[in-house]
Amino acid sequence: MFTIFPDLIEGFAGKSLLGKGRERGLLDIRTHDLRSQTQDPHRSVDDSPFGGGAGMVLMPEPIFAAVEQVDPPRPLLLLGPAGRTLDQSVARELAAGDGFSLLCGRYEGVDARVVDHLVDGELSIGDYVLGGGEVAALVVLEAVGRLVPGVMGNATSADEESFSDGLLEYPHYTRPATFRDWEVPDVLRSGDHARVARWRRARSLARTVRSRPDLIEARGGLSAEDEVLLAEFPEGS
Repeated sequence: MFTIFPDLIEGFAGKSLLGKGRERGLLDIRTHDLRSQTQDPHRSVDDSPFGGGAGMVLMPEPIFAAVEQVDPPRPLLLLGPAGRTLDQSVARELAAGDGFSLLCGRYEGVDARVVDHLVDGELSIGDYVLGGGEVAALVVLEAVGRLVPGVMGNATSADEESFSDGLLEYPHYTRPATFRDWEVPDVLRSGDHARVARWRRARSLARTVRSRPDLIEARGGLSAEDEVLLAEFPEGS
């Protein structure tokens, strides 16, 4: 990870699943401070853009120097709006690879020569503007790191989560069985694991139809089996 705020990345990556994954040697997350390669007393990494305009641009020299000194795992991806949008399939692709590196932009962006001659591509987390790439990098670390084998305690958890098969996840319940007159569905307390699995699939389908119909459309609509499940477990069952 190349950034001007390495402490921000390290603080996040040292906690929860990512932190435990690092402690167990399952994740190798390294941060590199772009300011370490600056040559002036102020450790400047940015300058005003040629042609005028508001804001500042990250200069190419410290970025190229930092990357060339480290020779990081490739692909090296710039976090920016022109790249592929991060989704579960992209996260799985990155988790299955041999490693990757991220470059966090700042201010108005990076010198175009970084894009043209250094990085291997760009990666976006959505169509909105952030102050820099660090927050986006944390999203990528969380989405990808948890998919690395062994990082999550339950190996099947990732297979049951939202978007894993193009659907939203089913609702979850825990103790107490009754809370303020709201009860856990009987099927979840039945001990019938096959029926529980069918109920969860039905609720996943119903939730997706209600909240994200675009995901259903992307799957080619509801199958005949899906329709049977929804009829077997109507809303409120």
